[in-house]
Amino acid sequence: MQKSQNIMLELKNISKSFPAVLANDNISFAVKSGEIHALLGENGAGKSTLVKIIYGIMQPDKGEIFWQGKKVHIANPRAARALGIGMVFQHFSLFEAMSVLENIALGMDKKISNRILEKKVQQIMQKYGLLLNPKRIVSTLGVGERQRIEIVRALLVNPKLLIMDEPTSVLTPQEVEQLFLVLRQLANEGCSIIYISHKLQEIKALCDRATILRGGKVVGECNPKKETSKSMAQMMIGTSLKTIKKSKKKKFADIGLKVNNLSLKKQGDFGVSLKNISFTVRHGEILGIAGVAGNGQNELQNVLSGEIVLKDNEAIILNGVAVGKKNATERRKLGLCAVPEERYGHAAIPDFSLNDNSILTARERKNMVRAGMINIKKAQDFTKKIIANFNVMTTGHAASANSLSGGNLQKFIMGREILQAPDILVVSQPTWGVDAGAGSAIRQAIIDLALKGAAIVLISQDLDELLELCDSLAVINEGKLSKPKKVGDMSIEEIGLLMGGIHGAVPKESSSKIKVETDAASA
Repeated sequence: MQKSQNIMLELKNISKSFPAVLANDNISFAVKSGEIHALLGENGAGKSTLVKIIYGIMQPDKGEIFWQGKKVHIANPRAARALGIGMVFQHFSLFEAMSVLENIALGMDKKISNRILEKKVQQIMQKYGLLLNPKRIVSTLGVGERQRIEIVRALLVNPKLLIMDEPTSVLTPQEVEQLFLVLRQLANEGCSIIYISHKLQEIKALCDRATILRGGKVVGECNPKKETSKSMAQMMIGTSLKTIKKSKKKKFADIGLKVNNLSLKKQGDFGVSLKNISFTVRHGEILGIAGVAGNGQNELQNVLSGEIVLKDNEAIILNGVAVGKKNATERRKLGLCAVPEERYGHAAIPDFSLNDNSILTARERKNMVRAGMINIKKAQDFTKKIIANFNVMTTGHAASANSLSGGNLQKFIMGREILQAPDILVVSQPTWGVDAGAGSAIRQAIIDLALKGAAIVLISQDLDELLELCDSLAVINEGKLSKPKKVGDMSIEEIGLLMGGIHGAVPKESSSKIKVETDAASA
């Protein structure tokens, strides 16, 4: 191991247990000063528990933590920040009823005036190119915009060690590259970075070293630049990674979903209006919709799923039936299933059991209700099938949704919808926050569903995912949808430029500069 004065953080024999789960099992590793160090592992491998211990959110059952060579006890996040440790969370610790600036202010350990704080926030956002209106209410923001709040808040403490948990899951290629430039600059200045991502190409491009966790234990270490994405994935899962099988000669049937000049006035002060959106998806076809978070994806998802009903019944047609005025339950009866981007509170109720969460969306299509009474056995059998088929790591069908890791909950939600055998599936961010093995399984399940004849709308900020899965692709920007094209007819640069339109209120003096940088990054 390297000399102690070169080590920013060192963990020795860290263990942490929960009921029925040993999350961290005698974990030891060190992060050098100025090093970008990846933590790799499947969902449930222990990564999130470990970084929560480093950040003081949890306490280890045993083991020692050394900070710049000195043994420390990190009692809470305030103590971590006092040492110089910042963290960007995968699951956001934000108050939805408050503004962006108010949320950032709550994370500050020292009182600071709103005027000075807003100025600092604008400086950070301009430097990172993470555009956001500080006065917007968090409940009106998409996943990508909420991620930006966490990044800005972490950087305001001038960290010596920055923990980043899936920071690029909802960024465009241009934004990712811009973020990487900043991270490399921070590392050159001596800031250490612990980087968690399931995007193994990012790990190869960015990280100096990687520690691999499996089942709560350290199982290896590698130089990502000398590995392939496949070899790292296989180290993570302990076996060969299955190759996604996609038919080269797909045949499409009749139109399953038709959208005709769909328009929607913005919901609330900071919502996004949808403007004359039209497209068709045939049975067997996967239509991808790319876009920077906050450009109308949530509105489109909610309109297609029936959470928002329209005045124009003909704006949405399922299998020849006009459903614009029908609600979500009525559309499910007609064959449409949906997965929203936000897992907690939208796709699943955290305090409900997995069994109860199955009943919420599958009760009609899986015949769980008769004469107003729920058939509990049918619900339990269906939930057990989801757990088995999608390899959901849980204590059982009675476990609460919030007891699962984010990736395992995502597997459960995707399995719940796919196993209902929908005619039409509308899914947003299907593999957000899941590991390589689980992501591969979910993507294969989507492809298999299309091969069985489902018409699928796939909304994602992951371009690799869209290009891998989709037959045709469109880009949404400021509520307008580009004309769908065959995936093979579009370049990543073209898609990135369509995605990268500036939106949201930003200072006029910074807008042109940021736009020039964004355009330059995509050239």
